Amino acid sequence: MYIPNTKWTWSFLLVALVQAIVALALEAYVFGRFQTSLRLKGQNKDAHNEPRTIPTYLAVFMFGYLYQLVLVYDALRLKNTIQVIGLVLYNVGILIYAAIQLDQIRDAVTALDSNQLIVHHFWPQVKPMLIALPCLMGLGTVIFAFLAWKLYDEFAWTIYKHISADLRLKRRYLTYQIYIALLKFDFFFFLGFTVQFLVVVQNTTDVEFGLTIAVLFVTFILLLLAAFWVRRENIAGMIVIILVYFCALAYFLFKLIRMYAADRARIEDYKPARKSLTSFAVITILLLLATIVIACMCTHNFNKGLKPHIQTRKPGGGERGGKAYNTEMPSLSGPQPARMEID
Repeated sequence: MYIPNTKWTWSFLLVALVQAIVALALEAYVFGRFQTSLRLKGQNKDAHNEPRTIPTYLAVFMFGYLYQLVLVYDALRLKNTIQVIGLVLYNVGILIYAAIQLDQIRDAVTALDSNQLIVHHFWPQVKPMLIALPCLMGLGTVIFAFLAWKLYDEFAWTIYKHISADLRLKRRYLTYQIYIALLKFDFFFFLGFTVQFLVVVQNTTDVEFGLTIAVLFVTFILLLLAAFWVRRENIAGMIVIILVYFCALAYFLFKLIRMYAADRARIEDYKPARKSLTSFAVITILLLLATIVIACMCTHNFNKGLKPHIQTRKPGGGERGGKAYNTEMPSLSGPQPARMEID
């Protein structure tokens, strides 16, 4: 599998790589300082939630960067304009999380310090690193947006050379691409919310805890099935998955309301991660709404000529002579591969 050998594609990949390396280094420093600054000898760790919250925030943030690298490579390999634009918005989401993370880690450190569970100089040491992260994300987002604009023009030329002039089929394929891109972003925010809930929120009943773990595994399987059924144009499967989306939407709305409208004791259980969980819940709800709409549009487009172009993966040669598998839409006027853009 290769990515197009152009200055803009390599620039986009390089910016993503540099941003990830710097952010991971800063997060690793904060994590290391936190582990060496704790004073939990002779203490009951289960009696304090903060020692678990800070590593969880850092772990979710670090996974977000690693997952972004995978999505960047995938978008460039497929010349997927939709996913490139989505990555700019993804960076904005991570920027928001970085800003929230600063506030929540400060609150956790304050609670630990009041109980004399952490050294006093920990916060002054890590605060500059945590402030640098949103600044890094802001700069990265601006550069990403510029490069996405350049890649849009670059990929558009490839599409112009290869794809048919059938605008209706192009729009159907565009809808399909948006749907697949949404599934990839849904996965991260589903996972991020669930992991934080499992680790940070206290006094969760055994039933709720077990159901949340089950949701973690079922979500991954359902997202794979969602992609499989849309490629196969399976109407029954898509109806099932759309119903599941509505159930997931109800679940996140319930969690969001519960964080602010439950009884006082339960609100306190959510408090250590409420800001972070709220941001993930709101973004996930918005993604689910978009996914439901696009899933319905994809289902409406079944049996209208798109299936042969997305169902099978045909072997094809890469630019570097190696074996590759073509997952893009072929031209309707010939055997050459083609990619999609926003019309």
